[in-house]
Amino acid sequence: MEKKNIVNVKLGKDVKIFDFVNLYGCTIGDNTKVGTFVEIQKNACIGRNCKISSHTFICEGVNIEDNVFIGHNVTFINDKFPRATAGDGSMQTESDWKVVETFVKKGASIGSSATILCGVTIGENAIVGAGAVVTKDVPPDTIVGGVPAKIIKVI
Repeated sequence: MEKKNIVNVKLGKDVKIFDFVNLYGCTIGDNTKVGTFVEIQKNACIGRNCKISSHTFICEGVNIEDNVFIGHNVTFINDKFPRATAGDGSMQTESDWKVVETFVKKGASIGSSATILCGVTIGENAIVGAGAVVTKDVPPDTIVGGVPAKIIKVI
């Protein structure tokens, strides 16, 4: 049984979208593959020739350039101080917080179950190890891993 929720999405040529995905208000470039159980929110941008593996969450404000690999169960975060309610106790709305953008540069790879905090840039051809928690910028051509992620090796 196929279930795809695709609303107001700009898709490039030859994009492959597998079952059980939620895509809305985002842009996805040519030849990109989006795996099962992925959600990509509004104002997120995915480049060309990317692979987004299953169970991944890409929120508003995430900008992924071309040729990027995103492993299984990767989570991006776009709010430095998340809360359910505003100061007066009412439920928060979009006007109660600000999206903090994140950038994943060309050719980067992010391993399974990594968490990427907002406001960081993952440099060109960088590799984020599986399970890492990225809290600050990752320089180009480096491998990072751990919690919090630290440089392991320069490629």
